[in-house]
Amino acid sequence: MNRFVLSCGLSLLCLVPAFGEEKPALDTSRGDAMIAEYFCVGTDRLRDACLAEIESAEDWQQNKQRYRSELLEMLGLDPLPEKTDLKPVVTGKVEHDEFTVENVHFQSRPGLYVTGNLYVPKNIDGKLPAILYVCGHGRVAKDGISYGNKTHYQHHGGWFARHGYVCLTIDTLQLGEIEGVHHGTYNHNRWWWLNRGYTPAGVEAWNCVRALDYLETRPEVDASRFGVTGRSGGGAYSWWIAAIDERIKCAVPVAGITDLQNHVVDGCVEGHCDCMYMVNTHQWDYAKVAALISPRPLLISNTDSDGIFPLDGVVRTFERVRRIYTLQGAAEKVALNITAGGHKDTQELRVHAFRWFNQHLKGDDSLIEKTAVKLFEPEQLKVFAENPSDEINTKIDETFVAQAKPVLPATEDEWAKQRESWRALLQEKSFAGWPQENQFGDSREVFNVVNEGIRFRAIDFTSQEAIELRLYIVERAELAKRDLVVLNVLDDKGWSEFLAETRVAFEKQLDGETLPEAASEAFTQTQQMLKSSAWTMAYVAPRGIGPTAWDQSERKQTQHQRRFYLLGQSLDGMRVWDVRRAAQTLRGTEGFADVPLWLQSQRQMAGVTLYASLFEPEITRLDLHELPTSHRDGPFFLNVTRFLDLPQAVAMAAERSRVALYSANPAAWEYAEQVGQLLGWDAKQLQIRKPVAGTPEGD
Repeated sequence: MNRFVLSCGLSLLCLVPAFGEEKPALDTSRGDAMIAEYFCVGTDRLRDACLAEIESAEDWQQNKQRYRSELLEMLGLDPLPEKTDLKPVVTGKVEHDEFTVENVHFQSRPGLYVTGNLYVPKNIDGKLPAILYVCGHGRVAKDGISYGNKTHYQHHGGWFARHGYVCLTIDTLQLGEIEGVHHGTYNHNRWWWLNRGYTPAGVEAWNCVRALDYLETRPEVDASRFGVTGRSGGGAYSWWIAAIDERIKCAVPVAGITDLQNHVVDGCVEGHCDCMYMVNTHQWDYAKVAALISPRPLLISNTDSDGIFPLDGVVRTFERVRRIYTLQGAAEKVALNITAGGHKDTQELRVHAFRWFNQHLKGDDSLIEKTAVKLFEPEQLKVFAENPSDEINTKIDETFVAQAKPVLPATEDEWAKQRESWRALLQEKSFAGWPQENQFGDSREVFNVVNEGIRFRAIDFTSQEAIELRLYIVERAELAKRDLVVLNVLDDKGWSEFLAETRVAFEKQLDGETLPEAASEAFTQTQQMLKSSAWTMAYVAPRGIGPTAWDQSERKQTQHQRRFYLLGQSLDGMRVWDVRRAAQTLRGTEGFADVPLWLQSQRQMAGVTLYASLFEPEITRLDLHELPTSHRDGPFFLNVTRFLDLPQAVAMAAERSRVALYSANPAAWEYAEQVGQLLGWDAKQLQIRKPVAGTPEGD
């Protein structure tokens, strides 16, 4: 039942051998209900907080720049990248009676290519307003060659050019001529994007910024009259660029925004890739993004039966944004356009967008007489004959957001300042989703039974609103004074091993759990250990594991993790909170207040346990087995590698508690060892040991 061997000078039991690969079916109904309620509660909290502090135009002016800075940070654009040479190249032209299309590329960063089509009217009388058209996901490919989303949406550029606008239609990262990735967390398991504070929305936003820079170089363009539009993904990118860059004077995002209620509670997140979302460090609802366009003209456009941008959420967002416009005396500059249909690029949507731009960029209220039609074959609009060899589009997620490269401090004072800075950053940027401490009620003992000389107790506690967890305590039946209590933090494998061992003597108390085959030998070893020592073993399975496991399908596991992300959290980050609450509950249980407390765990959960120790007082020791050497392999916390990685966290923990690391790669922890040398730790403060035959052990 102790799951791992503790290095305490005693020869204790080994890990329970792994069971068969086939997992028994789990009853997840409790976990499903719990997590659904949790997402409702969290969504309501962010909704109620969104723009609540804005009660006047003065309030808006005082807060607007801070909001924009927060959005830039959440897009991975703080600090803003250097505006390097665009190196624009026109690779070809296509002629139409009324306009010319230039096939153009530029580099928004060195090697980050943006491919596009520039639609320029032939009859030019002075400088013209310019539209940046940002594409949704409209794949056009033949024989394995991608022609880019821009060819799918060409009819928009053609219409604008025939009506006196210059229009630059640019490809997106995904489905462009050079095909990058928007689906990192959606279906590629790139959860390390969270650690980096990376979202492809930031790349799209930056490409839009540089597209405006390019348009400013064109002699045909009036840079004081920029507009932006696009639908679906392009609707989202319209929001990003209009919110962060006031060069946009008029915006028509189409089918590109709704609120957290739709995304998190109603499940729209399951139909969207990562380009739709900022890294929600500051816990926004989406009305705040939209409000940043005020008081510039804004038309929010959508259909009434769009399954991934539902009408109710669009209307709620509009109402919140209209309040901000109204406070500024600009209510007439924001409007909501709803037409019939599903998630499609309909003519009705286009007509309203065209009229809005005509009214606000040209002062023209005439009727729309020409429809938007596709005039060219995809081959005519392709920019590259061959993709450039120096492109970084396909791996931009590795470099777009700068990652920390911690340097060993030279003095104890430098270390102290660095440590406190990291701790503050963790609280502000990684764990802002934690609730306020000490706001929950008393824990509740569920059972307390004795069998075969062992006392087995269960205590239920509230980790945070809607999250109810269970702490198990195992010790000698008549133990009067405890020398040590060890809190074991269980992952899925650890939970299965705990059940296998515990059921030998306490199967009745595990009623309702799906039990694996009993592990009698392991129970006997634990029984002998507890009878010969004054130790207590405690166990907790953080949310989503064991008793609170939710739907085990790969899709639902992925999309629930993304829901945490939308709420400005991560699943692992909230599991750190669960471990903290378990430790607090254990401390608050009669007889445990002054008992030395050890924490131990394995694999990714060892990282969760490590971080919990940084925020809980008086943790005597950590035993961490198979701890990943980098956050790249987990655990996944928002923004964490923007300032530190696991070796630095180990150094922080070892200053507070003794740490025993069981690692097959001891060299990975050199940074922590060097900090120990700087601070003069004794040999037991940080011990790095190799696992023996798959089982951690030591003296």
